[in-house]
Amino acid sequence: MRIRHTLYIIIVGTIMLSCKNHTNTVIHDGYTTVEQTQGPTLGYSPESGISLIEQDGLLFKDLDRDGVISPYEDWRLGADQRAADLATRLSIEEIAGLMLYSLHQPILSEELTDEQRHFLIEDNLRHVLVTTVASKRIAARWSNKVQALCEGIGHGIPANNSSDPRHIAVSDGEYNAGAGGEISYWPNEIGMGATFDIALVRRFGEIASAEYRALGITTALSPQVDIATDPRWRRFYGTYSEDPALNTAIAEAYCDAFQTTPGEKDGWGRESVNAMVKHWPGGGSGEGGRDAHFCFGKYAVYPGGAFAQHLKPFTEGAFRLTGPTKTASAVMPYYTISHGIDPSGEEKGNNFSRYIISDLLRGQYAYDGVVCTDWAVTHDNPAVGLHSGKPWGVETLTPAERHYEALRAGVDQFGGNNEKQPILDAYQMWVEAEGEEAARKRFELSAKRLLLNIFRCGLFENPYVDPDYAETFVGNAQFCKEGYAAQLKSIVMLKNAGNVIRPAAEGAKPKVYVPERHFPGVRQFFGGWAEEKWAVPVERRLLEKYFEVVASPEEADMALCFIHSPQADFGYSIEDAEQGGNGYMPITLQYEDYTAASAREHSIAGGDPKEASADRGYKGKTVSTYNRDDMLMVQQMRQRMGSKPVITIVETERPFVAAEIEPYTDVLLITFSVSNQAVLDIITGKAEPQGLLPMTMPRDMQTVEAQCEDLPHDMVPYVDAAGNSYTFAFGLDWKGRISDHRTERFPYQPAEDMH
Repeated sequence: MRIRHTLYIIIVGTIMLSCKNHTNTVIHDGYTTVEQTQGPTLGYSPESGISLIEQDGLLFKDLDRDGVISPYEDWRLGADQRAADLATRLSIEEIAGLMLYSLHQPILSEELTDEQRHFLIEDNLRHVLVTTVASKRIAARWSNKVQALCEGIGHGIPANNSSDPRHIAVSDGEYNAGAGGEISYWPNEIGMGATFDIALVRRFGEIASAEYRALGITTALSPQVDIATDPRWRRFYGTYSEDPALNTAIAEAYCDAFQTTPGEKDGWGRESVNAMVKHWPGGGSGEGGRDAHFCFGKYAVYPGGAFAQHLKPFTEGAFRLTGPTKTASAVMPYYTISHGIDPSGEEKGNNFSRYIISDLLRGQYAYDGVVCTDWAVTHDNPAVGLHSGKPWGVETLTPAERHYEALRAGVDQFGGNNEKQPILDAYQMWVEAEGEEAARKRFELSAKRLLLNIFRCGLFENPYVDPDYAETFVGNAQFCKEGYAAQLKSIVMLKNAGNVIRPAAEGAKPKVYVPERHFPGVRQFFGGWAEEKWAVPVERRLLEKYFEVVASPEEADMALCFIHSPQADFGYSIEDAEQGGNGYMPITLQYEDYTAASAREHSIAGGDPKEASADRGYKGKTVSTYNRDDMLMVQQMRQRMGSKPVITIVETERPFVAAEIEPYTDVLLITFSVSNQAVLDIITGKAEPQGLLPMTMPRDMQTVEAQCEDLPHDMVPYVDAAGNSYTFAFGLDWKGRISDHRTERFPYQPAEDMH
């Protein structure tokens, strides 16, 4: 009866409304939209139980179902005013739900899982992290069902669905200019950095955000703008470079493009996607290159005194946008303890540090957007070597006490937490400490910040998306074409002896030999192991479009060696700890076994309740890589090919010691998560190399050990046989060393020149 009455109001409304406001009602599969000439399009689900209210010839959604247009339901008011009004109306249980950010949610069906229904209904959660999706249509239909459910609950607060970066190309993906794909595919973050093209990053933001909105995604858990100053850092590939200036420019362009809806006075609207910039205050200086996803990597250190450099991509980039949205709408701190930075001497992870969040971020830099913790910081960590909870510096507290500490520090939201109870417990702690009024005021402050990002994107008026549009728009041919061009532009040529790589010429296809590669069984960053196998790393069908493929080096005109940069463990050995050592090991960037003879004698930082010693040093210990066979492949191909060209393509996650392969190859190409087709277009001269190194390649591991974890550009670079120094911003094209507007804007500056 309610549904029929709602439809009747709409139909009559199209006739009776003010002549100034013409409306058009469209019934979709699962939701209805009402277009207004004098207001925004309203979208609602007949199943949600809400109705529309007419006032002054205009239509509004009655989200709280009370028959009155509350200020938060009035789209004529500003987002700030609406968010402030709704925050005062919410119960503490509802605010606690807003403070939750879900665990990773794969979308394999358009139907909500029992877990999803539970955290949306029982825990009032409204921020969902979407990972794998079965298809574009399923993603859109699932999003609509989430929104229909949320619309009919409480105050009708829409879900703010989000995503980690999902546009990264895969090597065996193939570009088809006519067909498009599931989504447009681009190089990964470090690859985008290798283009040194800020306009290209801005264009990526425009395309990616449009594709996100079509899928029902309104927050990007990106960009990751940490400057990767330690070359051993496992997440080097997820940021853009080691250079503060380049990362700062990229941060501004990326956030501005994602958040801006053209034509809107304040920039916010139906095309906007909130940018959650990460990781404050920078996570690229973990001691020994270890990563803070693990207890053994929880300390960031600053032996070079360069803490301020790490802030620049945030304070001068993401917080200083040239567009009308002005600043990134959300920030994620990193897991690390920023060792020695808090003047009080307190050593807590950034998510719990009052100095890092309240004094520095909110105080000195006046940031008033959402602060969301990184994932699982309030969970327990049972052992040093496990990938589990990350409560660094507050290990002895209960989960509820950790929530309280983070809220006291200035945090608004908790990543990877589906349950409201620990937040409610933290609220009671605040009440006991300062009284009900103070606790309520603090929670309303976070609620307003969180609601503001939902209002700005227009979700309260229409959170629904068209599955048909998603299917045709996302990954359309034009977007795929632009993504592929970016892949080409990201490939860096470091060596081209004898001009093997040159413009394409007519003639017979060259004969090529591609050796099998040993894919090692490697422990993956987030757990599990990659499968070990031997295989030719490029599909024969693709190779045959460019070459005559032969069975031996002796028959070939050239050999193509597709390899990976050195792959090693993460800097800690459970076996070493079990045998009486401290567990800490070097992280190597070379293929051959490495003994850390020149490492520092004792660690700068250390200590954990689960460790007997605070010394995390590893001097004198030896480690091996998983993929030494990659180096051997190149060296063997040099021997078997004689004077014929060897072309080596290194899929690269971070800097490495090129001395082990450069002397044995005629051409050295560096790639960053691009398709093999893009690589072959470069090799055969269909496209000219344009990429520049977004980092410096070290001469050897001794210079890696000697550099300061927090300083950019402070390694002795590798110099090849032609005298080229593999520094930041180096790259070759068909004519030789690239020197253009990019290298002028972002030149290589050794560390001593940056102070």
